[in-house]
Amino acid sequence: MTLLSKIANNNKILKPVIYGLSSTILSEEEKVFFSKSGCLGFILFRRNIENKTQLKKLTDSLREIMGGEVLVLIDQEGGRVARLAPPIWPSYESGKYFTNLYQQNQEKAKQAIFENFQNIANDLVEVGINVDCAPVLDFSLPQTHQVIGDRALGEASQQIVDLAQKVCEGLLSKNVYPVIKHIPGHGRATCDSHLELPKVNCSLEDLRNLDFEPFIKLNQQKFAMTAHILYESIDPKNCATLSKKAIDLIRNEIGFKNILMSDDISMKALDGNIGDLSQKIIEAGCDLVLHCNGNMAEMQEIDANLPKISENLWSKFD
Repeated sequence: MTLLSKIANNNKILKPVIYGLSSTILSEEEKVFFSKSGCLGFILFRRNIENKTQLKKLTDSLREIMGGEVLVLIDQEGGRVARLAPPIWPSYESGKYFTNLYQQNQEKAKQAIFENFQNIANDLVEVGINVDCAPVLDFSLPQTHQVIGDRALGEASQQIVDLAQKVCEGLLSKNVYPVIKHIPGHGRATCDSHLELPKVNCSLEDLRNLDFEPFIKLNQQKFAMTAHILYESIDPKNCATLSKKAIDLIRNEIGFKNILMSDDISMKALDGNIGDLSQKIIEAGCDLVLHCNGNMAEMQEIDANLPKISENLWSKFD
């Protein structure tokens, strides 16, 4: 039985959401809330991590309160996006390192990034983590904001595809699921979506000719994460995460049919009541809401506004 089929058989999972945690151990309030309300999984940050022993106990406790297997996510890209950090864990190179190596020797770069993410996957499996929010498929362009910056895998589509494919293969070889991000492309954004809503005003044709291509080539991966970006040529009113038009394009033109999660709903790019936002994300066509900050009041509000997991989503866990 695969990881995803085990999750589908966990009868405590009720709501299409991934939650963050407040600390290094579960509070009594969290135990009650997660056990009662249900979720598909959890995402971990540095505030949740002290050492290997503590982290394994934490992920074991998540499975215990949920009565079986769940998704346990982390952002472990290497470089400056590394929740598992030295001196306890190794230091891993950023995307820029492999971009530069690819310019010198393509095969060497592909092998190096494959081995890099195999090693990252080994670190994750050891502490009970089964999903890595990588690779970044966003282009590095002259205007690209530094929130992406050296995380990007290149300026050319084929290079991004070659390297990102090896990231996925390296993770999957150790039974860790990758998450391709930030669909349909974050490279044209000139501000940080953690802090404000980026707006991209290029033509749809320009997006098709550049930004979409890596996502099309990797559209068979199981998980993808949306961009909190407003693409004016797609939907002048709603960012991609909240846009039925954008998600229809992701599903049909880019061809991603699998499990689509939002980026963090607590980022400042999204404006409004967090419960309403969670409902709108599902209504727009995302499968999962991602909420990262561990705020219990917000999680309760999200829970009150989300439907139970649909049969359509469960079908994607086959």
